[in-house]
Amino acid sequence: MKRRRQSKEIVPPYRDPVFMESSPARTVRFTTEYIDPLERLRREKVGDTIVMFGSARILSHEQATQHLHRLQKVQKQNLSTLQYRVALSDAKSAVQMSRYYEEARELSRRITSWAMSLGDHPRRFVICSGGGPGIMEAANRGAKEAGGKSIGLSIELPHEQRPNDYISPELSFMFHYFFMRKLWFAQLAKALIVFPGGFGTMDELWEMLTLMQTGKLQRRNLILIYGRKYWDRVLDWKHMVRTGMINRHEYGMLEFADTVDQAFDRVRDGLEKHHMEPDSLLI
Repeated sequence: MKRRRQSKEIVPPYRDPVFMESSPARTVRFTTEYIDPLERLRREKVGDTIVMFGSARILSHEQATQHLHRLQKVQKQNLSTLQYRVALSDAKSAVQMSRYYEEARELSRRITSWAMSLGDHPRRFVICSGGGPGIMEAANRGAKEAGGKSIGLSIELPHEQRPNDYISPELSFMFHYFFMRKLWFAQLAKALIVFPGGFGTMDELWEMLTLMQTGKLQRRNLILIYGRKYWDRVLDWKHMVRTGMINRHEYGMLEFADTVDQAFDRVRDGLEKHHMEPDSLLI
């Protein structure tokens, strides 16, 4: 007696994980990373955002001081004298830099409290971060402490940690493609607040500045550089003007702040002047 051959179940390609992970399906994956955020942001009535960037490596003051105290208690014989000095210097620097975590947290809290006073149909000026630790966590944390929602646009990386615990779960997104993540940073932002950071922070800053310079984003959008003591040592903005690499009008796209009060006033004033009418993308 012949055995009956079992036929393999045939499924549509969008249910086939092998196909969906294949090169030919790349454009389908691009599309999902646009449509899913679009629908979820609409569902949550998000009108526009305030994006906060900064280093993932900046600790809260509590974390930084705890680490320093632990290190100071370590028996020096566990490390060479040079290793111990370097570790101690790094820990002290982390405590100093932790002020930016606390200031980002407070600024986010104040912006969110003000934005919530504008109503929630749509939600205006929702805090948006890259979803990770450091300044990103501080931004989401401050919004949560104000009782508001916030967005996290996380990215899949081999060494990256999970999204931070302060993002509103319904507004937590995970991207595979950097360019789609950047699109969602740029598309809804009415202001970009840039805290001290490294390569990733500068990448996002240059992206936004280039889009504004070339007219792909509104020049009325605010770019606020927070912490001149840090940024003026990293970038000589005015040298770019003196050498003709940018003009004074382009330099004028930047605003600067060194305190939460300065930053909040400049952000609120800029938004009230140019952006009280929401765009129509999500509403």
